[in-house]
Amino acid sequence: MKIYTRRGDDGQTDLFGGLRVGKDHPRVEAYGAVDELNACVGLCAATTGHDDLRALCNEVQRRCFDLGGTLAAPDARLRAKTGIPEVQPEAVEHLEQQIDRLEEELEPLRRFILPGGTAAAAAFHTARTVCRRAERRAIEVYRDEPFGEASLHFLNRLSDLLFVMARVENHRAGVADTEWEGTGG
Repeated sequence: MKIYTRRGDDGQTDLFGGLRVGKDHPRVEAYGAVDELNACVGLCAATTGHDDLRALCNEVQRRCFDLGGTLAAPDARLRAKTGIPEVQPEAVEHLEQQIDRLEEELEPLRRFILPGGTAAAAAFHTARTVCRRAERRAIEVYRDEPFGEASLHFLNRLSDLLFVMARVENHRAGVADTEWEGTGG
């Protein structure tokens, strides 16, 4: 099978199930944003020097594939029939547990912090912002064609986890987060 098909040269693509839509269709935008998020999390995994964070990134990437499948397949019956897994509430709970575990290493926040620090922390901050965009795109789809709410909860919680992971990267490297103090003007 060749990697190129030329079927998308006219600006159209296939959703799972055969429906052809424009490449700017909200579903394509949403699963594209989740795919971009997945790539960013892969960069985080490649950048971190910590096995626990790398393993967590790998778990997140698997859930991102599940979510991408949900978004690419509008028909819930077809998703069930073909075995496309839906993000479950347990995945959201797992993220919350990981946030709680990692926050034990950190001092409580007093102010907003500027994204940055180590290269790995910056990668996690970038993934967090891409996650927020994926969440906004998924919400657009959900409003017109609801799917499992746990997927939206997952994205919301994942952005929190990525933020905490960025802070943990800096903390473990001995790099202080830079607090935002406003511009004063």
